[in-house]
Amino acid sequence: MKKLSIIAFLFTGAVIVSCSDVKREANDVYMPDMAYSRAFETYAERDSALFTMKESERGGKIFYNNMPVMGTIARGEEMPFPLAKDAVGDSTNYVASKTIKSPIDSLSKGDMVESERLYLVNCGICHGTALDGNGPLWKGGDGPFPAAPKNLVADAVVSVMPEGQMFYSITYGKNMMGSYASQLSRKQRWEVICYIKQKQKETKAAAAAAKTAAPAVKK
Repeated sequence: MKKLSIIAFLFTGAVIVSCSDVKREANDVYMPDMAYSRAFETYAERDSALFTMKESERGGKIFYNNMPVMGTIARGEEMPFPLAKDAVGDSTNYVASKTIKSPIDSLSKGDMVESERLYLVNCGICHGTALDGNGPLWKGGDGPFPAAPKNLVADAVVSVMPEGQMFYSITYGKNMMGSYASQLSRKQRWEVICYIKQKQKETKAAAAAAKTAAPAVKK
C-alpha cells in the first residue's frame, strides 16, 4: 500500500510539472549551429540593414543576397556564349560573333560519332547527310522546300564561315533556319560545328588532291 502511494504521488507530480506553463530552456544545446541557423533562411523576412553592415557588426549572421556570384555558370550551362540575339534590322552581334573561337579544339572518335548523329537528327533533314544541302526537304527540287538549303561544304560563304558565326546562327536562327537552342545544348552545338568543320576540311583536301592528280592538258 505504501509503495502504491509513493508511485501515485510521483505520477501526480509528473503530470503537474508537464502541464506547467513555465518555459524551460536546456543548459546545453546539442549541435547549436544546426539548432540556431546563422544563415538567412529562404523566404524568411530579412533586415535590409544587415546587408549594409560590416561583417563584425552582423552578430555572426552570414551575408546572403539570393544572387549567384558574378560569373557563375548554372549546372548544364557550360561553354557560355557572350553575345545576345540582335534586334530586328541589326547585325552587330552577328558580325561580332566572327571573332569567337570554339572551346572544342578536336573531337575523339567516339565524340565524332555522336556529333554526326546529332547532325543527322537535327540538320540532315535540310542540309543532307552529305552536307550538300540536298536533304529530304529539298530532295533535288522534288521536296516541299521552294529553295535548296545551304551547301555546308561547297557554298562560298558557309564553307568558310567562322565557328562563332555558325554558333550564332544555330543558337538564334538565321534567315529560313530557326533556332536550335532548345534541341541542342551549348556543348552539343559546338560539337556539331566541329563535325561540320571537319567535313569541310575533308572536302577541301579531297578537291585539292583531285586537282593535283588531274593530268595536264596539252596545248
